[in-house]
Amino acid sequence: MAVPKRRTSKAKQRKRRTHKGANVPGGLSLDSSTGEYRISHRISKDGYYNGKKILDK
Repeated sequence: MAVPKRRTSKAKQRKRRTHKGANVPGGLSLDSSTGEYRISHRISKDGYYNGKKILDK
């Protein structure tokens, strides 16, 4: 089994991990009934989806 000869430095680790960042959710859309932003293909807070009432509270 291969064993590293030296410890990987912090700079080397961080350069390798530069692409691993927190992403902004890409599927945001404007909800027509409330006028707020929500994630696409999800029910809004008041129970509407695609302009129709789905959930009753």
